[in-house]
Amino acid sequence: MTINRETFFAYVRRAPFGGRLTQQQVDGLNAILAHWEAWSQNRDIRWLAYILATVHHETGGKFAPVREAFAGSDKAARKIVARRSYGKVEAAGHVYYGRGLIQLTWLKNYKRLGDLLGVDLVNAPDLALDLDVSIRILFEGMGQGLFTGKGLGDYFNATTDDPISARRIVNGTDKAKLIAGYHKNFLDALRAAKVAVIPPADVSPAAAEPDGAALVKDATIWTGLASAAGGLLTGVLGALDNPWALAGFGIVVIALVILVIARKDLRYRFGA
Repeated sequence: MTINRETFFAYVRRAPFGGRLTQQQVDGLNAILAHWEAWSQNRDIRWLAYILATVHHETGGKFAPVREAFAGSDKAARKIVARRSYGKVEAAGHVYYGRGLIQLTWLKNYKRLGDLLGVDLVNAPDLALDLDVSIRILFEGMGQGLFTGKGLGDYFNATTDDPISARRIVNGTDKAKLIAGYHKNFLDALRAAKVAVIPPADVSPAAAEPDGAALVKDATIWTGLASAAGGLLTGVLGALDNPWALAGFGIVVIALVILVIARKDLRYRFGA
């Protein structure tokens, strides 16, 4: 199943992102969508909606792998989890606190997911902060129920649709209703993007770009038009070496300006 990016980003920009997207968010979302499109289990779009909802919550909307409590370094994260049951320093000298798009914790889980993916997460736990590795952990962990014994198929199947209880896939019932709300936002976007061949009238290619990118493009376009117009005007004036012809050209230009202004005034007055 291919997801129409322009439609998807137009929807999620409004909700749950509140009208703005950063380049980091766009990159993270695109990477997750691409993995889904290639994933062998991408049969139920509700799964993807809940994956996205979970990442939105676990990363604070960043859509980039993070350390637990959004710590800026391994040292800072160790201090935060020092009194927690999984916060002790293990034999390898590492602490297996939460890392990634979904907070992978405990040595046993790092080993299980590392063995499954062929990545040495035990000796290099910070690999869980790599976007590609983190996405693979996310999909396999939630799809197979490797985090808590509960998987996506337990809550989204032919007879069940339970985005609130689905929080048990990761962390009991913590923030279950909040994440279910995100799930609805993403599901609406995915359903629209799944069937869209031509974007709706209010969706433009810029919808899939971070805020600011469109302004740069607009500035480039207008600069190019101004340059082209200037070149054209120079050429025309150069050709009009006859003073009478030059005067006639000036009259035509003035008339066109007046016509444009009058047309705008009429449109403003009558709402055309």
